[in-house]
Amino acid sequence: MPVQTTRAPEAITFERTYPGTVDQPRKVRADLATIAGRSPVFDALELLASELAANAVSHSRSGDPRGTFTVRATLYPGDYAWVEVIDQGGPWAAGKADEEHGRGLAVVAAIAGGGNWGIDGDSSCRIVWFRLDWPQG
Repeated sequence: MPVQTTRAPEAITFERTYPGTVDQPRKVRADLATIAGRSPVFDALELLASELAANAVSHSRSGDPRGTFTVRATLYPGDYAWVEVIDQGGPWAAGKADEEHGRGLAVVAAIAGGGNWGIDGDSSCRIVWFRLDWPQG
């Protein structure tokens, strides 16, 4: 009797460094659309990645003149998607929290779920990441 094995899905990878300007989260969304297409995780992936890109520009040295941030994404179709946004650190410049601002990481936590997102690094470089399960079917 032949042994049946399951093969891990091929990974789709993406990495790009962006200028730290306010128009770049829109470009992050467009770039991710080229690799994720209309996958079941696309809407959440696009929203969370652009939120983290906006945070990098707004709250770190990435938003300084000539600053940059990097987006890395690895998609395992049928399994999960992993995204990291790497900024240039600095003191976290907390913005004004009001009805329209200051809720980005709460959105990331709500959509990704407990244990599926985090912040690593320090004032020299931060990596904010999230993982999204890929719905079956």
